[in-house]
Amino acid sequence: MPDPNSDIAFTPTVKAIQTERGSRASYARMEELGGFRTAIDERLMAMLAKANSAYLGTATAEGQPYIQHRGGPRGFIRVLGERTLGFADYSGNRQYISTGNLADNPKAFLFLMDYARKARIKVWGRARYSDDPAVFAQLMPDGYNARPEAALLFDIEAWDINCPQHIPQKFDADEVVAALAERDDEIARLKADIARLKGIET
Repeated sequence: MPDPNSDIAFTPTVKAIQTERGSRASYARMEELGGFRTAIDERLMAMLAKANSAYLGTATAEGQPYIQHRGGPRGFIRVLGERTLGFADYSGNRQYISTGNLADNPKAFLFLMDYARKARIKVWGRARYSDDPAVFAQLMPDGYNARPEAALLFDIEAWDINCPQHIPQKFDADEVVAALAERDDEIARLKADIARLKGIET
């Protein structure tokens, strides 16, 4: 039997600690079913369609980690294939740490948190930059006021959804505005219904 995809995170040392602390049996059962997911499915696509924020993890050739925030309009991370994601990389502070890290070490990690729905997704894989204008055009969100410097292509090796424990529930401003507008519309409708019923009674 081939090694489960979850071995990308569950190293022998991790498994030893899981055994010591009593969680190995449940993860072993998961591994018997194949481990983490590898192909993009509807659940992942639905979360990506809502995402306007993500964290990209890279490391130097020596293993020094680095985390960088990436954001854009909802759905800025696009599905390009069964196991490939991509997004436009906009001009920023021009430190190019992620760019340099990926030139030396293609291993990468994406972390997405949906605070409103208390869900998080971890994605392991390999990433690379492209300066192909056709790829830019495919990944640049319509009407977004930003200048793309490159396109980041992310080939998925494994992904997993975490439990919602300890995630504080937060809402983006646009979601709050939409919810308040819906509430106000409902209040206006109810007031109109009340006024109509009062008119019928008199």
